[in-house]
Amino acid sequence: MTDLSLLGWSPDRDAGIPAGCVPGRVARVDRGRLTVLTADGEVRAHPAAALLEDPGPTVGDWVALRGELAVAVLPRRTAFTRVLAGRTSAEQVVAANVDLVLVVDALTTAPRLRRVERYLAVAWGSGATPVVVLTKADLCDDVPAALLAVQEDAVGVDVVAVSSVTGEGLAAVRALLGPGRTAAMVGPSGVGKSSLANALAGTEVAATRGVREADGRGRHTTTARELHLLPGGGLLVDTPGMRELGLVDDAGVDTAYADVTELAARCRFRDCAHRTEPGCAVAAAIDEGRLDPARYTALRKLQAEAHRQAMRSDARARAAEHARVRALHRSYRSQPNRAR
Repeated sequence: MTDLSLLGWSPDRDAGIPAGCVPGRVARVDRGRLTVLTADGEVRAHPAAALLEDPGPTVGDWVALRGELAVAVLPRRTAFTRVLAGRTSAEQVVAANVDLVLVVDALTTAPRLRRVERYLAVAWGSGATPVVVLTKADLCDDVPAALLAVQEDAVGVDVVAVSSVTGEGLAAVRALLGPGRTAAMVGPSGVGKSSLANALAGTEVAATRGVREADGRGRHTTTARELHLLPGGGLLVDTPGMRELGLVDDAGVDTAYADVTELAARCRFRDCAHRTEPGCAVAAAIDEGRLDPARYTALRKLQAEAHRQAMRSDARARAAEHARVRALHRSYRSQPNRAR
């Protein structure tokens, strides 16, 4: 028997379970089949037909099980969601009901601040709390300098340097994952997410491969998202590397760039475009060296991307509604006995 609280269950969810069903948490999704963790152990379940519509159950979801059939997905408290790669507005829920998002990058090169900022914007928008985890500290010549660079850029976010080889920093990450708390690791391929998962679990829960000699980067290994129960009761979602991380909306952008947002609030004009307007606090901060112009440019880029995505999503919603109305009209015209 497993105490459901160790899987992240809270009693206030009880009301969402239909009669005759038991709760379970989705640990993995394989071609429509669900691996679900329950109080009685692991269950391989099929989602009911009503759950097959997009987006469907995802890793971290709580579902109501009737035997080996998942009949309902309980409301998500948080969701790390991205736009799928390519010219599309389709969205993917990477992990649901997570308390922490571990934004993982490697210290094998200089910190990639713009990439970290993008992940933080999506993480803040998920409703969870982001933490930056810098892996492969044993391969970095100056860890304190790298940490400082990211700490100055990741406003309001804890930054931890770790090494899965030496164990450096692992205790700090474990301290974030108390019983029933769930973290999702996100980041590009080769930054050491699988090695970190194994180190935190104390056993091999994810396959790993050696680094490339040319640049010290790891090789892509994780092919599916999976929820792991860690010693001590924490839960960890390991995710495949993301070639692209498109913004669904701008929900977390202002929080990720809180310093710039605060500056903008001090501008003389409320509609300041932060270019040549007199009394612009943003332009003054850039001129005085208090704000990196590259950081401000990255913010504007993410804002524009989120706006384009909103326009695409609206267009998709309008097209779906037009298709529904046309289908109703065709159905009405095809009725043989309709009034004339």
